[in-house]
Amino acid sequence: MPRLSDIQQLEKRLKDRLVKAMATYNLIEDDDRILVGLSGGKDSLCLLELLSQRQKIQHPRFEMETIHVRMDNIEYETDLSYLVSFTQALGVPFHVRTTGFDPSTDTRRSPCFLCSWYRRKVLFNVAQELGCNKIALGHHQDDILQTTLMGLFYQGQFGSMPALLRMRKMPLSIIRPLCMEKEEDIVAYAQMRDYQKQIKHCPYEHSSHRSEIKKLFEQIERMNPEARSCIWRALNKEGKMTDP
Repeated sequence: MPRLSDIQQLEKRLKDRLVKAMATYNLIEDDDRILVGLSGGKDSLCLLELLSQRQKIQHPRFEMETIHVRMDNIEYETDLSYLVSFTQALGVPFHVRTTGFDPSTDTRRSPCFLCSWYRRKVLFNVAQELGCNKIALGHHQDDILQTTLMGLFYQGQFGSMPALLRMRKMPLSIIRPLCMEKEEDIVAYAQMRDYQKQIKHCPYEHSSHRSEIKKLFEQIERMNPEARSCIWRALNKEGKMTDP
């Protein structure tokens, strides 16, 4: 049997982990209608492309729509023509919505929280308008593990972003099909596929602790290469990756 090239090995890892995540957490079922959040970054582009490839296999059978949410008070240089051509090439309907927030209206909440909240509100509304029962987000394993550390260090709680979150007040579930993917693999895939980078000038991006936690996690992995799998096992053991 001929040996797989580095690129083929990378594609195989990504696809295998996607399928494993779908099976482990029962993320996608027959007749699902999924709204994919498309920020334009490497993670969401990779998510949409992998799901599109999986959709063609029809196991399970599901339909997709995708949405790009713009914030009118956060500056992003988003090339909508690129996102349109990207989604058209995959045959996935593309929608754009704009929202915004005033950080002075709720000083108890950080701007990052408000931005996420208003984006999420748009996702919920559009998903129901389009008859979707699931919303797919592009968070990968590094995002989930770093969020776990942030919860421990800043909130005194052990938890994270679950792979499957069923909403209690509406007929929707949030799924994270990239939950088993390493960020370094997604970075390599984005370079291989020549994804176009979106440029942001968020005035609040340095007010979050996430960048510091990311550096800390990298240091922890250098100390113990098994740290990633240890935290992941603990999350699953405590049932933190699915929300009933």
